[in-house]
Amino acid sequence: MTRDGSLLWIVLLSVASVLGSWALACATPFAALAALAATRMTKRDGIALMIVAWFASQAVGFGIHHYSHSTTPLMWGGAIGTAAVASLFAARWAEGRMRGGSAARLVAAFAGATLGYKGLLVLWSVALGGLGIALSPVYFAQGLARDGAILVALLLLYRGLVAIGVPAATRGRLASA
Repeated sequence: MTRDGSLLWIVLLSVASVLGSWALACATPFAALAALAATRMTKRDGIALMIVAWFASQAVGFGIHHYSHSTTPLMWGGAIGTAAVASLFAARWAEGRMRGGSAARLVAAFAGATLGYKGLLVLWSVALGGLGIALSPVYFAQGLARDGAILVALLLLYRGLVAIGVPAATRGRLASA
């Protein structure tokens, strides 16, 4: 794939992420983005996507939703950024160990991304506070359902745009999925 194709998908998925972040009060679907990046992009492009999506979510949070500029929200912003990138590595690891079709590998990548993201946020919450929220099964289930639904929507967007001629973000095995 060309660099232009890679850049296009980073921008398209980041824009979708910003719109979702704005609509969902900064609940950026990092696990969904990581699963798509792990199965559709190179590692380098996936990292770029996660960083751009994280930066955009912070811009929405602090610029539009007027999050406080005090130490705790700024530290949580950094924590979320590290968890977003970690979710990509966890997704790539899980997808790489799955045998089967592209759907099974996407599910594995999503599970890995979710566990990687939430796992690192739990660790951060020990230092920053909020362990009860981080371990809440209700919040976990809500986030899982939200990110799962967004993953399906992003996958449909991806396939629809590829079907009308937008170059696919190819990483190898799942190029045609």
